[in-house]
Amino acid sequence: MNITGNSAEAVNKRQAVAGAAADLTPTNAQAFMDELFERKEIKEHYAGAAVVIVKEGQIILEQGYGYANKEKQQKVDPNSTVFRVASVSKLFTAIALMQLVEQGKVGLQDDISNYLGDLKQDNPYPNPVTIEQLLTHTTGFEVREVRPEDTHTDYDTRVELDDYVRLTLPPVVREPGTTYMYDNFASMLQGYIVEKISGIPFQTYVEQTIFQPLGMNNSSFEFQGKLREALATGYGIDGNPVPDYAYYPTIMPQGGMLSTASDFGVFMLAFLNGGKTGSGQFLSAHTIQEMMQYRSYIHPLLPDSAYGFEAPPQLPGAGASSHIFAKEGGMDGYGAYIWFIPEQDTAVFVVHNQLGVIRDVFYPAFMNHFFPKYGEAAKFDSDSAGNQDIDYSGIYIDPRVAAFITKISQAGDGDYWLECMALPKQKLKQTAAGIFTDEQGKFAAFKQGKNGKDYLKYSGLTDNYVVGAKAQGFIDVAADHSYSEYVRGLQSVGFYENDAALSFQLERLVTRGEFIRDFFALFGIHGSNNPVMFQDAVNHPYGKYIQLAAEAGFVLGDGNGLYHPDKPITRQEAALIVWRNISPTANQESLYSKVKLSGITDEFAIPAVKLMVALGYYGPQGEILPDGSIDFQSQETLNHQEEAAILYKILLTRLLPDGSIDFETLFPQDSPAS
Repeated sequence: MNITGNSAEAVNKRQAVAGAAADLTPTNAQAFMDELFERKEIKEHYAGAAVVIVKEGQIILEQGYGYANKEKQQKVDPNSTVFRVASVSKLFTAIALMQLVEQGKVGLQDDISNYLGDLKQDNPYPNPVTIEQLLTHTTGFEVREVRPEDTHTDYDTRVELDDYVRLTLPPVVREPGTTYMYDNFASMLQGYIVEKISGIPFQTYVEQTIFQPLGMNNSSFEFQGKLREALATGYGIDGNPVPDYAYYPTIMPQGGMLSTASDFGVFMLAFLNGGKTGSGQFLSAHTIQEMMQYRSYIHPLLPDSAYGFEAPPQLPGAGASSHIFAKEGGMDGYGAYIWFIPEQDTAVFVVHNQLGVIRDVFYPAFMNHFFPKYGEAAKFDSDSAGNQDIDYSGIYIDPRVAAFITKISQAGDGDYWLECMALPKQKLKQTAAGIFTDEQGKFAAFKQGKNGKDYLKYSGLTDNYVVGAKAQGFIDVAADHSYSEYVRGLQSVGFYENDAALSFQLERLVTRGEFIRDFFALFGIHGSNNPVMFQDAVNHPYGKYIQLAAEAGFVLGDGNGLYHPDKPITRQEAALIVWRNISPTANQESLYSKVKLSGITDEFAIPAVKLMVALGYYGPQGEILPDGSIDFQSQETLNHQEEAAILYKILLTRLLPDGSIDFETLFPQDSPAS
């Protein structure tokens, strides 16, 4: 199928203006998509892409753009070009589990332990983890992500789903049902349960009950055979080809599906048609209705999850519509996005072979053009301003990645400042009880959970962030000390022990091994399991972190097989480690081109130190001189308080909306970036 409309009508004559909706017809869809994929903000982020749009039982558009392989000039064909759809796979895994639910073989409120066989789950809470919580990602599981050793190119070796789950089953670390956290393992476990209840391998079950009935002949969870041969080449953010790779387990219910845009068109038509296929039903209409209800949310304008679905992006002033059901997927070299608008009998799927931000442009552009009603400003009661006596300030922590934090601080008149990694600093104004609006019209919502903890939901933050513990400080760090904010901030996120009776030792020197350990520990990384290459780090308590740093190219050693892990680290050496951690594809020089240094910095460390200054990764010891330059004190040894400032600042790097560094906030007066 390749419906392109009348190619003579290159311009959409029914373009949406002043809030008017363009009719979603083949001609209009074709003209809109052709123009969209020529936009600079789209062209920079894809090598090839395929789009399929269905409405009222018809394929409105099925079109390829760009190249499946740039080097061979092989164009994308929506019928035959295969893509990795990454986490969009989760939707099909949820459907497989819901088939068993509608057959009465699994209950949504059942304890998952009933289906784990001899696997024992570590859950210290009185309430069990349920099947429904697996589907809504509210299990309370400790985070489980792809391990370094799970990425491989050994396509002949199979690791079965059963073996992998046994090896990695996480404990429950939050009360089940209290916190939404995007959870890859929860979706993997759905596939595991499907396998156990059906008695056949997961991929076989999906093939027999979903792909074959729908006629999805170019879809599979097996990364092999004709589909792998037809796979579009993946490209990195830098536009270069990504070497071929696979993951363990061999079958990945949470992200291993291969498919084409044409197959997704068939699926979307059947899903919107109450599950009907050419030969019967692959899912009942009732089950589909059950899947299209949001089950987790802090505020109705900011839903989290339904069975297999997640909320679409926010539209300014409107929030994320609870009438739209979406699923995003992204992995190295590939990205995919699907969304359903059931009340419009419409669905859209876009897939591309370069990981990027297409969704962030594609979704709002499409919705504003064809369905602008979903971007209309939300209405609030005139008396719904809420209680301004409630203090929402604090440090909120992503339960999935502890290093992703958001700082909420009072800005006066009931307003708050919101600061978090890689997002612009925003002022939040209260709009209604528990809900605030930022400077771009996006909503942030706060809610106290059943467990008494405060939660935050905000645009750009995938999970429900949980407020951190109130920092108790240290016996030798006064509340008004110049480094107190950094030390207490790291206490609040759990990086330092939260005990006021302990001593912090502000001036204690930090060793080379200690800084590497702390840098990795900040992001929850536990070091390498490989043999330690430096002789003096083999039996060192920080040896596995030093080895990981060596593997990543962050440290090089002295050329004689030694690293000297107990030697105090200089500030410029610490800067080098941070600098080498930043993606080599980033345009680093553009970040620090305005920085002026004074004092002495070794030539090899100048770019690293300039980057640290540009990003604001330093504390009060960094002295801004009258001429606007800064003395980073590069050759001085790093002490404990300054390390705390660097680590805390890393968690709160602020960017402007265009992705550039927020120099004005980092340097409020004459500065090295002025």
